[in-house]
Amino acid sequence: MKLTIIGTGYVGLVTGTCFAEVGHHVTCVDNDAAKVKLLQDGGIPIYEPGLEELVRKNVSAGRLSFTASTTEGVEKSDVVFIAVPTPPQPDGSVDMSFIERVAREIAGAVTSYKIIVDKSTVPVKTGDKVAETIKRYCKAKVEFDVVSNPEFLREGFAVEDLMKPDRVVIGVRSPRPVAAMKQLYAPFNAPIIVTDISSAELIKHASNSFLALKISYINAISVLCEATGANVQEVANGMGMDERIGRRFLNASLGFGGSCFPKDLSAFIKISEQTGCDFRLLKEVQRINAEQMDRFVKKIIETLWVLKDKKIGVLGLAFKQNTDDVRSSPAIELCERLLKEGATLRVHDPKAMEKAKAVLPGVTYVDDMNQVAEGCDALVVATEWDEFKKLDLDRAREALTHPIMLDGRNLFDPQEMERQGWIYKSIGR
Repeated sequence: MKLTIIGTGYVGLVTGTCFAEVGHHVTCVDNDAAKVKLLQDGGIPIYEPGLEELVRKNVSAGRLSFTASTTEGVEKSDVVFIAVPTPPQPDGSVDMSFIERVAREIAGAVTSYKIIVDKSTVPVKTGDKVAETIKRYCKAKVEFDVVSNPEFLREGFAVEDLMKPDRVVIGVRSPRPVAAMKQLYAPFNAPIIVTDISSAELIKHASNSFLALKISYINAISVLCEATGANVQEVANGMGMDERIGRRFLNASLGFGGSCFPKDLSAFIKISEQTGCDFRLLKEVQRINAEQMDRFVKKIIETLWVLKDKKIGVLGLAFKQNTDDVRSSPAIELCERLLKEGATLRVHDPKAMEKAKAVLPGVTYVDDMNQVAEGCDALVVATEWDEFKKLDLDRAREALTHPIMLDGRNLFDPQEMERQGWIYKSIGR
């Protein structure tokens, strides 16, 4: 099939590349001419495991191309995906200006029947607004269908998630686009849920908010574990063996971050308020998440007493492993809190340091994780990169003025760390 993806961020670029990988012909559109030129030249603007190789492979095969022209993309396609940003506004609602602008651009370019697919995470009833906008501004007065097809990609595992999805959700207003959408996703061999557009839009926000709830739940349990001497990892393992609960998203930590969970949670709360529902449970999820960072900063202060003029090494800047994304990163927030207390920082991340430099000035960026601890008063783990588990602990212990580690991701075993002479503090253990 001939597809166009408007927007080449994490969702758009991964979606377009994976569709090309299974044989579709894909045109990716972006209004950032510099990004388009980078992609046309074989570069890639984000780090996502396996993505760069797939982009180059499918560009070479002629199945994947890039342009800055929405008109060109729409003319070449049977199905047009909208995958542009939906950033949060100060009150928690979603900025829909990018979606509205793209809908108007599509309306001005469409000259024959098209399926318009909303891939961005949007509030319920957005599909109706997109359809209304296209109808209003389409001078050609051609037929079209609007479909909701929410993404469920995890940064760091996005290629895997798209190539092997656990489900595909298709929300429609009429039966007409269903066959084409099923044909589009047939190569992925995944269960397909066909529903109305409003249900499809709610599925995305409901899913992410539930996962955020699950993380906050185990973080709340971690506080109880510390108060009673229990081990939150053992509690999580015991809970996770119940197949009704499952082990995923039960890792106590600094709290959730990134470009999805905080934004989608706030948006879902706002959506609920606008419909007259007070979703207080989700407000509590937000509160627990914020307090988790407060507790960890307090733990650092209690350990080091005064942070002013202390030098602290920080491992991790990305909001999670396997990505260079620092948007709403707990690690970045932690660094900012430590700087505000007067500490100086030496920091390292395997992939996110270049992007972090734009939002976190005034720190020393270190290329080698084994050199972060040099001359520091403590070492802090802020992101759960697997590489950090291979840290040269003997070298780090000798490089520190005191063998202190505060592990915000529970990467190391407390008993073993104490046996090696560390003052080691983690979360919920």
